[in-house]
Amino acid sequence: TMSHNDDLQNLFDDANGHLAVGELDEAIALYRSCCALDPEFFDGWHALGMALLKIGNVKEAIGCGLQSVTMYVRDGNIPEAEAAKGNARILSLGGKIVR
Repeated sequence: TMSHNDDLQNLFDDANGHLAVGELDEAIALYRSCCALDPEFFDGWHALGMALLKIGNVKEAIGCGLQSVTMYVRDGNIPEAEAAKGNARILSLGGKIVR
């Protein structure tokens, strides 16, 4: 329904607002709500992973990253999936790119 998408977008906008002013816990709670409301919401998973990373919750951040990779793969966007998987690997190494 239309209202479902509006709710989702409003939640996401709120979360982004909290994130912008450094209120990470509030942002994370809202991003979680986005993902609960719509488990297919790629941007929500991606943003949740980034926010979790900022507070040092690396393990859960990687989980969110993998969730978004799964969506890419299922939708057939293989190059993006590979890139996202590469990013997840970088995250798992503590954000350091290994040459």
